[in-house]
Amino acid sequence: MSNDELYAAAVKAAKKSYSNYSHFTVGAALLTSDGKVFTGCNIENASYSLTICAERTAVFKAVSEGYTDFEAIAIAGSGNDDFSKPCFPCGACLQVLSEFCGDSFRIILSDGEHSLSDFLPKRFNEDSMK
Repeated sequence: MSNDELYAAAVKAAKKSYSNYSHFTVGAALLTSDGKVFTGCNIENASYSLTICAERTAVFKAVSEGYTDFEAIAIAGSGNDDFSKPCFPCGACLQVLSEFCGDSFRIILSDGEHSLSDFLPKRFNEDSMK
């Protein structure tokens, strides 16, 4: 799957966002190593701490279906249906991705391809707990 196709899937997922409070829709499309795509959208709650990001929604859906080997994620976000500006993943989502993905894991945004290490060069992992 091309980066453009994966990004288009993220935009499509953003259209399903439940963002009644921020009105900022986010979609994510997570590509597994065997070519399956899991999508997610942000789901807000009046109690903001209970809100979940699109990226974590996609990861949790994939893991709950037995998938833990990922190649890339595309993230699209917008407050006005213009998905041309990059929507960067938050720290919580980066940390969740780092549980399953290495430094070279691809993160596709509207401005191109990045790696997990671009955003989270010093992450908390199993080695940090020793």
